[in-house]
This record gives sequence, structure tokens and C-alpha cells, in this order.
Amino acid sequence: MLGLMQHQSLLVSSLIEHAALNHPQAEIVSRTSEGPVHRTSYGEVARRAAQMANVLTRLGVQQGDRIGTLAWNGYRHMELYYAVSGMGAVLHTINPRLFKEQIEYIVNHAEDQYLFFDIGFAALVAELAPQLPTVKAFVAMTDRAHMPQVDIPRLQCYEELIEGGAPAFAWPELDENTAASLCYTSGTTGHPKGVLYSHRSIVLHSMSACSVDSLALSGADSALVVVPMFHVNAWGMPYAGAMCGAKLVLPGPSLDGKSIYELMRDERVTMALGVPTVWLMLFRHVDTEGLEPRRELCLRSCVIGGSAAAVSMIERFEQDFGATVMHAWGMTEMSPLGTVCKLLPKHEALPLEARRKIQAKQGRNPFGVTMKITDDDGHTLPRDGKAFGHLLVKGPWVVASYFRGEGGDQLDENGYFDTGDVATIDPDGYMHITDRAKDVIKSGGEWISSIDLENAAVGHPAVAEAAVIGIAHPKWQERPLLVVVRKAGHEVTREDLLTYLAERVAKWWLPDDVAFVEELPHTATGKLQKMKLREQFRDYSLPA
Repeated sequence: MLGLMQHQSLLVSSLIEHAALNHPQAEIVSRTSEGPVHRTSYGEVARRAAQMANVLTRLGVQQGDRIGTLAWNGYRHMELYYAVSGMGAVLHTINPRLFKEQIEYIVNHAEDQYLFFDIGFAALVAELAPQLPTVKAFVAMTDRAHMPQVDIPRLQCYEELIEGGAPAFAWPELDENTAASLCYTSGTTGHPKGVLYSHRSIVLHSMSACSVDSLALSGADSALVVVPMFHVNAWGMPYAGAMCGAKLVLPGPSLDGKSIYELMRDERVTMALGVPTVWLMLFRHVDTEGLEPRRELCLRSCVIGGSAAAVSMIERFEQDFGATVMHAWGMTEMSPLGTVCKLLPKHEALPLEARRKIQAKQGRNPFGVTMKITDDDGHTLPRDGKAFGHLLVKGPWVVASYFRGEGGDQLDENGYFDTGDVATIDPDGYMHITDRAKDVIKSGGEWISSIDLENAAVGHPAVAEAAVIGIAHPKWQERPLLVVVRKAGHEVTREDLLTYLAERVAKWWLPDDVAFVEELPHTATGKLQKMKLREQFRDYSLPA
């Protein structure tokens, strides 16, 4: 027997329609590529998205066609989020930090029909254009006065295009499983692979982001979205914001500490979302200028994802900013929300050090994500907080296969996706990433967590950044090497760091050596590139 309830497809267009009806004046503030700060609203975004959908229809864009974007976080990019997906086409957000060859590959692999770009990427687009045969035209996301003076074939102006579109559009009633957006993985090994999100997965993911035990985004928030809109759809914030009416603050290309601090202050930001490298730049600006963020800002929460947040970073936000850190974890393949770390009521009475240990974990999965850990043979391991295993997930916003079937079926016989991470899960459901499966250090048959070692090292006041890799050892198979970037103006020796770590990690985890470097290699999304580090230290000899 079926239920007797109405059926209504979960569609991206329904999010902006809801926003236009229920919180049309809620603000979207953008620092633009042209320079000035721009202010608009959900009502205006809805109107202009309809205009752009009419323009794209006139240009011959069909349902299922891919439309590429090379753009920072801004209001025009958000208009495309709704115009393209709402009409049934697929928004393909492209990471401009990828290598030029990777961008060329993914535009051609996706067969993008049009490519929209911020003016700061004009030179890149001019260089790529001859190698992009499927792209019918290139659209500079600006007005006529700021059009780039570069040689790009079939170049059009965003503002002139949008003026030609009617302000109303009949959003089609699509099947909710229709593709809505496409993001490619970073491609640290092999070619990037496309993850194709559906309307249904996006709406369900947005509901989760707005739930209290998840990110708890609400209409009372002013949310600074530092995580890029080209990186897993800015963790779903353009959609979740429309759902709940949160004010969105979009920083454009200005991600330096000074610019971020000014937006936090001027826009009365209550929630900020970004990766650790951005917050390190913010801390440096605060320190250099002698600022008092706790007095000048009204930040209540900071969502940190992309890579593990060190305890020292969690403490800094709480003590100097008066903000609670929500440690989060996910992947492009998960839309990306997988876990959020919030304390349970029973944790409030714990000593500070014990609470910090919980906060350093990646957290508990929201409803919609199921996870487990397994051994190398696929046997499920206990949720005791001690057993390390391969982390597997499933759920309605988790990938089933990559675009065009790259890599074949990605799920096991029970429908789980292997994240490539190694983790523990404790009895309360808190998951803790200990490594990537390819980065784990195996010493004498036991696993050493490079992430835990890195977080411990970053707690030293003279360490700006740290990475740990395994170096071949004749007896123990591998032993850890700690690679460190010193903070500017600070000195620290190998002996200093090993003494510091001896009080914080198991003795047999202690690195066999410490190497100091000027900088660490990162991926296009800010993650440490362990593969490059291993290549750099391929011939390194550990001390006897």
C-alpha cells in the first residue's frame, strides 16, 4: 500500500523560488573581481537567474548540456547556480587552481557548451580557448566597462547578455534525479574524475546543512563563505542559504587575511567556512596588526574542513575570537558533508583537555550518511575508538559512479563507497581520520597516524605548518619524517620539536628525524601533497 501524500520533485529551482517568496530581502554581499563590494538579495538573484535562463534557452542550451564556470565566489556565479541547473542543464564549476592541462582535460571531458569566467581568468581562458572545441562562446562575468582586453574568440559580456532576458522563467518540472551540477576531483593521481550531483541530492544535502545537529545554518546567520564555489559547490552553502535565508558574504578573489577580517567585521559575520590555510593567513594578519577580534567581531562559529584542524587552531578561535570551531569532514564524492563535530551534552562537564580531544575528531555523521570501518579483508571493525580501518560511506548524496563511468562501479556489494581514508569510530559515533590509506605509515606492522603527528607538531608556537611522511627503514619497514615550516621570526631545532612531541605522542610514534623547509606543496584545494613530498625526500636517509 502506498501513502496518499502529494509528490513533488526536489529541485534546485524550488530553492530559489522559496527564497524569493519567503526572504527576498535577505542579503548576498560580494567582493567583486572589479574591486567594489556589491550588494544584492535572494529576490534579485531569483530575477536575474530567470533572465539568464531565458538567455541560455535562446542560445540553444538544452537540458543535460554542461555549462562551465571559472569564477570566484560572487553574486553572478550564484545566479548561474540557479539559472543553469534550474532550466535542466548542468552547472560545471571548474577549479582555476588546477594545472592548465587539467582544466583543458576536464572542459573537454565534460563537453562544456559555454564557458563563463571572472575577468581575472581572462588570460588563462585566452590561452585555453583554442584547445576547447565544444565551447560555443566565452562569457566574461562583468559589464562592458570592465571587459578584458584579450584575444578570446566568440567573447560575450555577461551584463549585456542578461539584459536581453525576460525576468520570468517557467522552471521545468524535472525528475528529481536529473543531473544538476558537476564537480571534478583534484586529480592528485591520474586525471580528475567528475562527480555528477542530482537535484535530489543537492536539496537533501541542503536540508542536512540547515539542521541543528549539522552546520545549523539559519536565517539568523551572516555566513562568510571562504570555501570556493568551484570546490564542491562551496560545501553546498549557495543552496542551503537560499533554503533558510542566511545572509551570504562572498569574498571573491580576495582571500588574504586583511580582506577576510574586514568582511568579518563590516558584515557582522556570525559563521565562517573555510580550510585551515585561510585561517592561518587570518591569524597572521591579526597578529601583525595587533587586532582584537573578540572585541571587534561577532563570530560565533567557524566550520573547518578540507584538512584536519589542529587543536591549536580550535583553541585560537575560541580564546581570541570567541567562536566555536565545528570540525567537519567530507569529499567531492559526498557533496561534501559527511560528519560534523559537535559536543554532546555529556561532554560539557569534561575537563578542557578531554573536550579538546573530542573536538579534534571529524565528528558524527548526520542522518543521510551511513559509515563504517573495515579491515583489509572487508570485515567490519568495532566502533570502539581504537580500531583503525578503511572508512566506507553510503547515502543519498554519496557518489555511486563517476561521470562517464570513469573507474567503473565505485560501490561494494553492500552499496558502500570507499573514501580512501583510514579512521576510527568511537562508541558515540565520533569518527577520527588518522590518515589517507596511501599516506598511513606502517612501522613494525603497526600503523602510525601522520595526521595526529602533524596536529601535535603544529601546536608548537614556532611551527607554522607540518607534514609527516614515511621513510623506508631496514628494520621497521617505515619510520616517520617530520617536515616543518617555521613561523616567520621564530627559531626551533630538531631537538626542540622531538622533546615537545615526546610529551604528546606515543614513544614509538616519535619521528626519526625533522627536516625544515621554506614551504610545503599543496593541491589546488589547499591540501598537503604528500606524493610530492615523498618524491622530494625519496633519497632521504634517516639517522642511524
